[in-house]
Amino acid sequence: QVQLVESGGGLVQTGGSLRLSCAASGNIFSINTMAWYRRAPGKQRELVAGITSGRRTNYIDSVKGRFTISRDNPKNTVYLQMNSLKPEDTAVYYCAADGLKLDGADFGSWGQGTQVIVSS
Repeated sequence: QVQLVESGGGLVQTGGSLRLSCAASGNIFSINTMAWYRRAPGKQRELVAGITSGRRTNYIDSVKGRFTISRDNPKNTVYLQMNSLKPEDTAVYYCAADGLKLDGADFGSWGQGTQVIVSS
């Protein structure tokens, strides 16, 4: 089993910053892509940002220039630095990762989510 545990969510005012963290643990051999998704109230879950093992990144247009995804490979941890937050960033943020387990099988795992609320 591979577990993902997020932290760092909370309540912040418009224009503020938050840093989300997600640590992966379990029988991990390697992690390929790590990503952050979010689900806003009444909307479908969407990909916010992703990062490959080679640290190539991609972002949804609405967060470009404000959010930065990074990872610490030895710690199997991914971060999302969120600056200049807007009320429309309010959502539950989920971490996701895929890779190989120690037995050679593929895995794809999700975290339980962390709430981000941006007040106007």
